Amino acid sequence: MAKIHEFTVGYCTHIGCMALKGAGFRVCKFPSRVWLLEAGERKWLWDTGYASWFERYTQSGLFQLYRKFTPVWFDPKEALAQQLYAQGLADTDISAIILSHFHADHIAGLRDFPGVPCICSGEGWQQTRTLRGFAALRQAFIPDLIPADFESSLRFIEGFETVALPEALAPFHQGYALPESNGEIILVPLPGHAAGHIGAFVLTDNGWTLLASDAAWSPVSYRELRGPSRLANLVMADPVLYYRTLEQLHQLWQKGQVTIRLCHEGDL
Repeated sequence: MAKIHEFTVGYCTHIGCMALKGAGFRVCKFPSRVWLLEAGERKWLWDTGYASWFERYTQSGLFQLYRKFTPVWFDPKEALAQQLYAQGLADTDISAIILSHFHADHIAGLRDFPGVPCICSGEGWQQTRTLRGFAALRQAFIPDLIPADFESSLRFIEGFETVALPEALAPFHQGYALPESNGEIILVPLPGHAAGHIGAFVLTDNGWTLLASDAAWSPVSYRELRGPSRLANLVMADPVLYYRTLEQLHQLWQKGQVTIRLCHEGDL
């Protein structure tokens, strides 16, 4: 069965009610989580978290607003590449980096993995790749974080085998099998939060786990169907689809057969 290894690569802070209605004005910490997935002899990274590149490309100009509205704490010693190296892993051990979406806190470390191919939603990349200036900032996308050769080895999930999901994963019914994962990692669209936002069902020794990325920022959201502040709608790709996805997570959680893990589950 597949294995999931969790890493925390920096964090940001925000007032709680922005991420969860009714959470008040207490400043909360939201870790940036990354996962290393193993299936058979293969290893994949799920996102990269923050990196020194984020600090570099938000020091001045328009994108410094990102840091002002969402303060970030990052220690270079906690860079994902450094954490992997400490565990004896090098770039060459990673088959690919799977990008859940293109927000800066998920792609900031791409330049630390030269030569490692990436996997993402083709629809999401097409909607994001040309964004610049304020349009990019509004989508939390910092174009300079994308390496120059990014597209040379890019693969889109839409080109993977489409598979029917087992009844235990309803209301999700269809996904894309990650090649060479023995059917143990299935990528699924989780639309709304960002263009091309995806998650992954991972079959482990303990059953299925859904890496739900940023489909919610607190388990309370999908347990109680309580979303973030309406102000958060301003930075969502599609608020209607976001709440539809949240409803699906709620139904999945009610069944009690799948573990749900979020990228930024913090101290709410």
